[in-house]
Amino acid sequence: MDAARLKQSWSLVAAHGDQVPLYFYSTLFLAHPETRQMFPTNMAGQRDRLVTALGHIVSNVDQVDRLVGFLQDLGADHRKFAVRAEHYPAVGEALLATLQHFLGEQWTDELAQDWAGAYGLVSQVMIEAAQAAEAVNPPWWVAEVIGHERRAFDVAVLTLRPQYLLPFTPGQSIGVSHPSVRSWRYYSPANAPRADGTLELHVRAAPGGAVSSRLVYGSAVGDQLHLAAPVGDRLSLWSAGSADLLLLASGTGWAPVKALVEQVAAEGSRRKVDLYVGARSRTEFYDNDAIDKLASSYPWLTVTYVVGTDLQRPGEFVHAVDRALADGDWRSRHVYVCGSDEMVSYSAGALARAGYHAGQLHHEGLGKHWYGPAWRTAVDQASAPDNSGGSR
Repeated sequence: MDAARLKQSWSLVAAHGDQVPLYFYSTLFLAHPETRQMFPTNMAGQRDRLVTALGHIVSNVDQVDRLVGFLQDLGADHRKFAVRAEHYPAVGEALLATLQHFLGEQWTDELAQDWAGAYGLVSQVMIEAAQAAEAVNPPWWVAEVIGHERRAFDVAVLTLRPQYLLPFTPGQSIGVSHPSVRSWRYYSPANAPRADGTLELHVRAAPGGAVSSRLVYGSAVGDQLHLAAPVGDRLSLWSAGSADLLLLASGTGWAPVKALVEQVAAEGSRRKVDLYVGARSRTEFYDNDAIDKLASSYPWLTVTYVVGTDLQRPGEFVHAVDRALADGDWRSRHVYVCGSDEMVSYSAGALARAGYHAGQLHHEGLGKHWYGPAWRTAVDQASAPDNSGGSR
């Protein structure tokens, strides 16, 4: 298998842009219509993920150790789409047909053998990882909605009860899908693990978001949702040790931060925690009753609300990080940031300029559609080095 030849041929194919995934999926669904049900109705995002994943695989084809972990995550994660071992040959067939179509006369027998061999190795690793994952976690959990509160026009707080325990660590994210929507979106539970196993999700309906819109506007008590295994460790407290904390949150990015506060309370540590919660206007503090209750319950927790807009100062906007930096020097603390891409990117930049080092800053990767750990790995490595933040 010639790695250089694989990379060169993929660069030629990828130059055709959106036509590549369009041809691939058309070929796959026409030849194997039974595979269509594994994919969302709206394929726009799926087309992006295909090209991203293939690009990551090919660019690392000569770095086996680095690639194996990615493929293992990908294989285990694909169980939630009901992908089985017998589906892989169909995908390989469509992939080779797509490569041949776009390479035209440059498609040779040697190149065909290279790609067939590469795909064989990829599929083998993914299949074996999926089989290994079966011994650890199910493809998905079924959970009942036992609480659904609309806190704003586009925000809802859901309480879910999985049929059996779904273990997670505060700060991790869990895949969520409604059975009627063949798509997944990741959300961080807004609570530390509870004795009854219930989960609290804070969901904002994103424009065009099939899952988020269904959860906010089209779900009710008694409905059933599917949940995928928890992923991610960037927002977990393990890397902060016993240090004091500065927490910055905006929007539904408050959810994982709330879980971290509950974890600090559960661990009984003496660390100090300062929390800055930002919103564009006072009406957007959708969970202030819970925030105030936490503040009154724990003397080690100090809460500051930051309203971004001021009618007296039109055109100006105050971020939570601006207020925090004006209030004091927090460089002895670990800082956790969660909110929109824009909020986290701005906050990370402001903190870095103020002398805070990367090891004390914690946030998720940029990207408003976090589809799973493997896909995010590919996106992170394809992005600029400072493209990090959270999406809520």
